[in-house]
Amino acid sequence: MRSDDNDPHRALRDAVRALCADFPDAYFREVDQARAYPEQFVDALTRAGWMAALIPTEYGGSGLGLAEASVIMEEINRAGGNSGACHGQMYNMNTLLRHGSPAQKDHYLPKIATGEWRLQSMGVTEPTTGTDTTQIKTTAVKKGDRYVVNGQKVWISRIQHSDFMILLARTTPLAEVKKKSEGLSIFMVDLRQAEKAGMTVRPILNMVNHETNELFFENLEIPAENLIGEEGKGFKYILDGLNAERTLIAAECIGDGHWFIDRVTQYAKDRIVFGRPIGQNQGVQFPIAEAYIEVAAASLMRWKACELFDAHQACGAEANMAKYLAAKASWKAANACIQFHGGFGFACEYDVERKFRETRLYQVAPISTNLILSYVAEHVLGLPRSF
Repeated sequence: MRSDDNDPHRALRDAVRALCADFPDAYFREVDQARAYPEQFVDALTRAGWMAALIPTEYGGSGLGLAEASVIMEEINRAGGNSGACHGQMYNMNTLLRHGSPAQKDHYLPKIATGEWRLQSMGVTEPTTGTDTTQIKTTAVKKGDRYVVNGQKVWISRIQHSDFMILLARTTPLAEVKKKSEGLSIFMVDLRQAEKAGMTVRPILNMVNHETNELFFENLEIPAENLIGEEGKGFKYILDGLNAERTLIAAECIGDGHWFIDRVTQYAKDRIVFGRPIGQNQGVQFPIAEAYIEVAAASLMRWKACELFDAHQACGAEANMAKYLAAKASWKAANACIQFHGGFGFACEYDVERKFRETRLYQVAPISTNLILSYVAEHVLGLPRSF
């Protein structure tokens, strides 16, 4: 594969790659087969400081930007891992960093930086609303010095391996607000405490080893001091987390894309059929080359989204387009990889089928490709809203 000696993140890449080298394919294969959580790997990332990349240095973090966080996620996937086990702490961090009070930052950030606490979960999606976030039904009603939460969330990941969750709930009924995006608020939820006092967790078995859950809230009490920012402004706040999430997912897909291309390129050089390497055939070369071009192009949009995000500028279009391009590119690379491995692509010991399943998720989540197209049509091209 072509390397860029002028990469400004070369030292960061080398450091993450060195850590990932201690967790080879066999490690992630065994975790996948056991449907387990890669505790050792996440702990190693934490000890090395990579899970605290976005936390300012005064709180014990590295003080890096989204661009550097995206490199960390990319390299994990490029090494054969799955950043889905830990990426929540990266994108959730931005909501707390940008909208949390000084007291909240003093309370949470130092312990998250050391790894004593994990902030891995975000509770937004609901069974009846999906991406139509303003229509969520979960409510948080203030009673004295507490908010009482009732409702339901779905596809909420890493609950069992996180200490805190950022929760979006409606604090003002939809009928009482001027704009449907108003009246939503975000809270920090102590998950271990919530499980004892009103939150029920139901795991959802799914196609990939991506731990996710359905949550039920019945009179869950949250201290008022856990409200992040102003009441009713939560939708605006949560967008920071969502734009970061889409950009980081793009980086993960770029990492996946390179993993597939690296694997299939080497295999196509080594696999001899009819007396010649299969990589000599243009029918093999062209799909791989096309996937590489699309991965490289997606990476450029990722950098643009990171640049805007880190400059605190509007980046919704760029974050969405980066995610769209990268997910499409990694899926193209995945298909080429499994196709040209033939039957071996379906053998677990080659790891292609595992990564194939993992990267397929990003056509659907955290936002589907169709909704990104709708976003661009409406917000970039100015076409009439389609829904």
